[in-house]
Amino acid sequence: MSPDDLANLIRSRRSSLLIDAQREVPRAVVEDLLELLTWAPNHKRTWPWRLAVLTGDVRRALGESIADVMAAQGDDAPKVEKTRTKYLRSPVVIAAGAAPGESPQRTAENRYAVAAGLQNLLLAAHARGLAALWGSPMRGANAAINDVCGFEPDTEVLALVYLGWPTGTVETPERPAPSINWL
Repeated sequence: MSPDDLANLIRSRRSSLLIDAQREVPRAVVEDLLELLTWAPNHKRTWPWRLAVLTGDVRRALGESIADVMAAQGDDAPKVEKTRTKYLRSPVVIAAGAAPGESPQRTAENRYAVAAGLQNLLLAAHARGLAALWGSPMRGANAAINDVCGFEPDTEVLALVYLGWPTGTVETPERPAPSINWL
């Protein structure tokens, strides 16, 4: 891959929920994407990624569990009801969390490693012709997500990634030039 090919891949990747919810993604493809996630920089080699692949009825269970937390927190009722089925919008949902470190600094570094790994996953999915969207976990629902995914209770969930085959394309938004301080 040339530098231009890499730049084009990065610039063409879009977050998209234009996903065929019925068309399955082969298990081997998902496993390859998750393996690429683990090639992210990882200070002190703590291997902090906690990963779960949700398919079938488990996606509904995730939505129900998160919606129950939202309802208990007093969130808006229509938003709660929408959450009950929102994870059915793609055939695969990947939950990604970060294990805690033995210090606040190491916990932060673990979080950064998982975030970098998620970018690997998103770029690799795009390169394979898949659509993906990195969704943030709902406020207050970390424990519920950990429970559904079988993660350790102190795992910090960073993403719920919708993954599937695209049904359309998303426009490329204009981006401002970066603000750079040359010192």
